[in-house]
Amino acid sequence: MHTKIRKGVIPAAGLGTRFLPATKTVPKELLPIVDKPTIHYIVEEAVASGIEELILVTARGKGAIEDYFDVAPELEHALREQGKEELWRMMREISEMVRVTAIRQKEPKGLGHAVLCAREAVGDEPFAVLLGDDMVDADPPCLAQMAEVFRQKKGGVIALLRVPETETHLYGIIRGEQVDERIYRIEEMVEKPQPDQAPSNLAVIGRYVLPPEIFPILEKTPPGKGGEIQLTDALQELARQVPVYGYEFMGDRYDAGDKIGYIQANIAFALKRPEMAERVKEFLKKVM
Repeated sequence: MHTKIRKGVIPAAGLGTRFLPATKTVPKELLPIVDKPTIHYIVEEAVASGIEELILVTARGKGAIEDYFDVAPELEHALREQGKEELWRMMREISEMVRVTAIRQKEPKGLGHAVLCAREAVGDEPFAVLLGDDMVDADPPCLAQMAEVFRQKKGGVIALLRVPETETHLYGIIRGEQVDERIYRIEEMVEKPQPDQAPSNLAVIGRYVLPPEIFPILEKTPPGKGGEIQLTDALQELARQVPVYGYEFMGDRYDAGDKIGYIQANIAFALKRPEMAERVKEFLKKVM
């Protein structure tokens, strides 16, 4: 079994309806956190975790995401002509971050189907799935932590976040046996249970390290909630065939797909920037 995670899949075909009207013309993945699109941070995490190739699963109207990671000759030429070398280097680095392949999900059939669309590009090896809405500020990166668990346990790995019991209805929640520090052997996943029905308060968030055995399972998974092919349903079946572990990662997670979470991410990442941290702190004091 391969233990090195070389490829990552980023599903980016969603409509981003929670951010309309902004996302009428701008893909939600390109909405900025301070001055970089959310997807830029996701790609940085993947690269810092050893990913060599990323498969973007996009849809009609999402071509701007591919363009963002492409070379921009006119812009780069203009920046050099203007003597803006630092900005030129930044633009060049974006296009050289990682090898990117883009695949179209032609119908909105759900997250499970989006992952299945990447089957040919991934091939017969383990791979990562990174959801663009979940931003994780961690050192080492969240995905790197999970890749290490994968190497140790030789099984699928799902990122877990401990949430307040009153919020279990917002997440997929796992039932499992703790087998190591921060690591649980998953027995069941319950989608958005009410607090009195939740088997734990360990929630699944958008980071996965999966074996290629997930693909034939996804192929046979019938549409579930909302008429979509649910990744959670396929993971339930995968856990019956091979070990699947939940890992309670170390780091801070922001839900950039939620308006409040998006604002929180902007503030948190701005405070990490030395050139703006003090001014942001002063502003926050002023408006509190």
